[in-house]
Amino acid sequence: MGFTVSMNGKETVKSEPNVVPLCDVLLVLLIIFMVVTPLVQKGVDVQLPSALNTTQMPDNPDVVLSIKADGALFLKEQRVTLEGLTMALEEAFLQAAEKKLYIRADANLEFGKMIDVIDMIREAGIELVGIITERKATEGE
Repeated sequence: MGFTVSMNGKETVKSEPNVVPLCDVLLVLLIIFMVVTPLVQKGVDVQLPSALNTTQMPDNPDVVLSIKADGALFLKEQRVTLEGLTMALEEAFLQAAEKKLYIRADANLEFGKMIDVIDMIREAGIELVGIITERKATEGE
């Protein structure tokens, strides 16, 4: 709030709010969110393999199985053992709207461990499986 002086010398109250500090705070918050948002990662930290032919994946899939390079399994970010994977998958699919499993496997995962996991997935009766990858950059990009 401020005062202004008119032509006849009288002071009048200026009732306009000063929004400049508010704009400064909003711009700082916007910059903070722009910097922090790419750093926030969903799920278990795995180094995904890259592929040229990929399709768009849903933003929030119901059931995601993450496999780290050492073979550690995480179903919906909860650690599971290979022996308990079949039962955990069956329980997860009881509550899932979409009956599709998405696998986030580390690029450095040993192929033999992946085969063991696929056997357990088949044992659980899951037929639709998607593999999550990074999109490989082509030479023109």
